[in-house]
Amino acid sequence: MTIVVGYIPTPEGRAALEAARREAAKDKVRLVVVNSHKGGASYRDEEAVRADDELDIVRNTLESEGQKFEVRNLVRGNDPTDDLLDIAEEEKASLIVIGIRRRSAIGKLVMGSNAQRILLEADCPVLAVKAPRS
Repeated sequence: MTIVVGYIPTPEGRAALEAARREAAKDKVRLVVVNSHKGGASYRDEEAVRADDELDIVRNTLESEGQKFEVRNLVRGNDPTDDLLDIAEEEKASLIVIGIRRRSAIGKLVMGSNAQRILLEADCPVLAVKAPRS
């Protein structure tokens, strides 16, 4: 069994990773951390370096905890939602964990399109977590 988590270096991404780590440790299953960017002209070198640095911290933390894991850092032109769903299917994931943002009163009527697609299209349960309020 495998848990797949969508991770980006934001408070929501960190909350998703923390929830996924807890679930993986509790169930003693492998964790696949997916960091996906479309790339292209809008993806700056500084962002790539920051993402790599964050993923190094993630790797070191998971190694120190003895967690079975894999980190996939993808910049291949795909929609990040497609990457996450494809990897979850490929891994036969037992759970997908995603972070979601708090929204304004109007924004609450329509969930973010990425989160909505994952919730509707995933073949396994999805755990959606919010970052703690700061």
